[in-house]
Amino acid sequence: MPTRRPADPTRAFALGLIAIAAITLWRVALLPFDRADLFVDDAQYWFWGQELAWGYYSKPPLIAWIIRASTTIGSDAPFWIRLPFPLMHAATAVTLAFVARRLFGPRVGGIAGAGFATLPAVALGSLLLSTDTPLLLAFAVALRAQIALGERRSLGWAIALGAAVGIGLLAKYAMIYFPIAAAIAALVAPRARIALRDAGVAALVALLIVAPNIAWNMSNQLATLHHTADNADWRDGGLDLAGLAAFLGGQFGVAGPVFFTAYLAGLARLRDERTRYLAAMSLPILALVSVQATISGANANWAATAHLAALVLAAAVLETRPRWLATGFALNVAVCLALPLATLVADSWKVDGTLVLHRYVGQAAVSRQVHAVAQAQGLGVVVSDNRAILADLFYTLRDSGLAIYAEPVDGFPPHHYAQKHPLPPGPGEVLYVSRGEPPACRPGGTPGVEVAHWRPTQGYATIDFAAFRVPRNCWFPDG
Repeated sequence: MPTRRPADPTRAFALGLIAIAAITLWRVALLPFDRADLFVDDAQYWFWGQELAWGYYSKPPLIAWIIRASTTIGSDAPFWIRLPFPLMHAATAVTLAFVARRLFGPRVGGIAGAGFATLPAVALGSLLLSTDTPLLLAFAVALRAQIALGERRSLGWAIALGAAVGIGLLAKYAMIYFPIAAAIAALVAPRARIALRDAGVAALVALLIVAPNIAWNMSNQLATLHHTADNADWRDGGLDLAGLAAFLGGQFGVAGPVFFTAYLAGLARLRDERTRYLAAMSLPILALVSVQATISGANANWAATAHLAALVLAAAVLETRPRWLATGFALNVAVCLALPLATLVADSWKVDGTLVLHRYVGQAAVSRQVHAVAQAQGLGVVVSDNRAILADLFYTLRDSGLAIYAEPVDGFPPHHYAQKHPLPPGPGEVLYVSRGEPPACRPGGTPGVEVAHWRPTQGYATIDFAAFRVPRNCWFPDG
């Protein structure tokens, strides 16, 4: 009777890389047919890319630089704005595959790489613009460098580690979780201990990379740090157990129920030094964000970086459980295939008469209506107080010839547009656009006259919009 040949682990790793390539090709191939508008944050990140800087109101600058590079190669069409994100997720998946291969061998490496590429959160992040995407790539590279430095001293890997941390901080300040988790890992896992020289080199490189962003914050009222603190919002200090439950439950949605359950089961293997290392690089992040969720709420993606080490541990657990592994992949791949298809009918897919993806449709229609009103009124300047309206006005009407400004405000600006593009004083009238409310004129200012009022029947905002013909004297009574 012939004996069954054992599976070739090298072949399993290659299959994992092929799976990453296949799912990435699926995502990129369908991008040109995406019928969703740019989401408010997407349009804002594009606009930042038109004005390159070392920092922006609510985020560090890397996402804007990436979009600017892509649109310079191609155009300002949504395809080129979105293209870098599925490609970065593919690069993260490949990097994580090599991390897992170094720890557990090529078979687990293939599972981990394909597993990351098919995570539900990655499927969504390949369609929307998120600072988490470059952050995860930087975090994965930092993990690989950390493992290499734990094995032997290396100036090259030390520079790579510092560069990954510094670039990660330019993507999102959540990269600060890496040195925190790395310090804990060094206490519990010898493989995570790196030479003092290498740690010093990495710290210096990271500081040199992030220093210009620190300087930008210092010269801009600490805008990004101010916004980050506002998001954390620890002022009330209450206990939100429902928020904690929602956050923890959301982690099953981020990774898929089978993979996250496998990670939790893997934590029982703490006698294995590799498990202790991966637990140290994931649990502290989950714990810190859980505290945030308990105090004032937290989005599920705020702990996204924890899922890199968590997925490697899950892959190691599922390697010997083929049925659970197949089930986990089946669930996650179904989401990966479905989400890009859903964007193809974003403007027509309805349930009970309501667009399923209404949050991602209708922004451009509002901007085109504003353009029509401005033309009818013979006005060349449009002003709004609303970040969502402004974000799409700047993108959709980028070639219209209209000058677009934020309503000027006193005190700390509420968003990027008020910070960098407030209406300047001067003569004449402007078209003020809002969600129904007239402008808040300063004392002595001349109020405007409503010239248009409409309510979209579907899309992101089925609420009233209004346009007012307003003299600049409304905001600059002494001008």
